[in-house]
Amino acid sequence: MAARRGSAPKLGDVLLVTGAEAFLADRAVKSAIAAVSKQAASNGDGEIEVTDVDATGLDVGVFAELTGPSLFASERVLVMRALENLPSDMVPHLLEYAGSPSDDVLVVLVHSGGQKGKGVLDKLRKASVSEVVATAPKAWELPQFVAGEIRLLGGSVDERASSALVDAVGHDLRALAGACSQLVSDSGGQAVTAELIGQYFGGRAEVTSFAVADAAIAGRTEPALEQLRWALDCGVAPVLVTSAMAGGLRGLAKFSSAPGGLREADLAREVGVPPWKLKQLKQQVRGWTPGGLATAIKAVAQADADVKGASGDAGYALERMVITVSHSHGRR
Repeated sequence: MAARRGSAPKLGDVLLVTGAEAFLADRAVKSAIAAVSKQAASNGDGEIEVTDVDATGLDVGVFAELTGPSLFASERVLVMRALENLPSDMVPHLLEYAGSPSDDVLVVLVHSGGQKGKGVLDKLRKASVSEVVATAPKAWELPQFVAGEIRLLGGSVDERASSALVDAVGHDLRALAGACSQLVSDSGGQAVTAELIGQYFGGRAEVTSFAVADAAIAGRTEPALEQLRWALDCGVAPVLVTSAMAGGLRGLAKFSSAPGGLREADLAREVGVPPWKLKQLKQQVRGWTPGGLATAIKAVAQADADVKGASGDAGYALERMVITVSHSHGRR
């Protein structure tokens, strides 16, 4: 999830936003602009001028114009996206600016993650610029993301309801944030419950990749195949099905190999799941052997490769995976 290093952004700062999670990166940019706009308003100044550019074709002249004195606004925000594509001859000028930024400009540098352009990132960090890291939460952290969103909007929710929303909507953060906003708005000040989520998203919850994975891991072949066909007919992406299956099996493998005698909180941390999910894992692990898990995990890896291009028929690859996983339940 997004993590900030340094104080809140203000005029005269250079803010670095890094990471592959576009929703969190966009939120960090909007938050920075809002903070500076609020600062300007409290000082009795006019509106902040915001300029949004791509770093790919940036040259020295344009950069100097965007960060220099303006005829139209005394206080501005420059958002420079795709920092990884910044021309090499621009790097010294950007670093020079970062060492002595303009007092009436906030410069926000957005890097999408990865190794490309890592050199300029390292140099900017050495220059002690502020940084927001936009990292996608792991699947088991998504209920925490949902709970945080709902609290931010002034609502309340428990762990089970948060997980129910993730099961219904999926892993896309933008979609989850939108669902949280809708639920809080329509809850009338009451807690967001699993029942309310069922009213809004129940039809979607029944066709998620998690329903397919749960049925297959339980050894219920026919229901799992029915859920799979329904999910694919409703537009669930094949890669989400393999991801859910892989996550479920990894959780079982970690749970079955965890040290004995751990407290619930420590066991949940060891397995990488919220505490309430331990009961479900305890039920699911019955009938699974190390050999069966190995066979199932291998089948999921093959299906994942198939749906990403190794096979021309994703539906067939997923059906084969579901059958293999469900038949591996109870296998010695």
